[in-house]
Amino acid sequence: MQAFEFTAPKSTQQAVALLGQNWAQAQILAGGTDLLALMKDDIVNPKRVVNIKDIPGLSGIQYNATGGLRIGALTKLADVADNADVRRNYPMLAYAFEEAASPQIRYMATVGGNLCQRPRCWYFRNGFGLLPQQNGKSMVSDGDNRYHAIISNDGPAKFVTPSTIAPALIAQGAIVRIVGPSGQREVELAKFYRVPTAPDQREHDLKPNDVVTEIIVPSSNGAKTAQYEVRQKETFDWPLSLASVALWMDGDTVKKANIVLGAVAPVPWLSQEAAQALVGKQVSDQTADAAGQAAVSIAKPLSRNGYKVQLTRVAVKRAILQAAKGGQS
Repeated sequence: MQAFEFTAPKSTQQAVALLGQNWAQAQILAGGTDLLALMKDDIVNPKRVVNIKDIPGLSGIQYNATGGLRIGALTKLADVADNADVRRNYPMLAYAFEEAASPQIRYMATVGGNLCQRPRCWYFRNGFGLLPQQNGKSMVSDGDNRYHAIISNDGPAKFVTPSTIAPALIAQGAIVRIVGPSGQREVELAKFYRVPTAPDQREHDLKPNDVVTEIIVPSSNGAKTAQYEVRQKETFDWPLSLASVALWMDGDTVKKANIVLGAVAPVPWLSQEAAQALVGKQVSDQTADAAGQAAVSIAKPLSRNGYKVQLTRVAVKRAILQAAKGGQS
């Protein structure tokens, strides 16, 4: 790990001022579970580390029936998973946060850090860059791409978005609040993630001197929700595919559906095709299967990850059926 300056601002404004104009200047330290690994492996080498742990107001959970849920960016994953209001009113979120990491990591990692974590692509983590190329060709396309994207992978970005809580939050319409030099702005979490097309671009809608401060989740308004993950092993592992589903019903008929895929695209993928296959219909084994087929209708698997198509189809189907039957328990 290379030498760096350590700072501990006491306000968000101080943190913004310390962050600088480019990513090489400074990095934010929150839980540290991702940043420290990146620094130890020489993937990032900031000249300054800005510790935001002591800034008041960036942690905590507040809920009311009309305003919804407010989660401070410094709130630990475990605190969200264990919160009584979350478990009662947003059971899919409680499940997603509880399954997001091992117990040791959940008690260290923050919500904002999880949403902003860098891809787990082994090319990126071994220093070949976010869009690894060799002799003008994608290293991923011609290499080991077992765990890479099957959707939105036409460009140079073929990694998959790593956060497993982001799809659940997006399915429930979450908004992220960000503070930068020009003040505060709000971004739909679904639009917070970007597919980079050039090496100098990031996978988040953030500038180098932006700070994520909180996440707002609107009232669920009776949505039936469920998240289904497919992993190689039952103990903690990164999912091979996952689906987060929120259904708003009119009697037995689906009035609105949000179906978000994880671990299959460079961004959490809000599947319009799957939603269209469900809206106006009653949930049954057949309609859920049709939605799963629709979700992967645009998939373009790489040379070694075609298996993800079937896993994703099944994850969508099972999440829909689970949501319709009452959702996460």
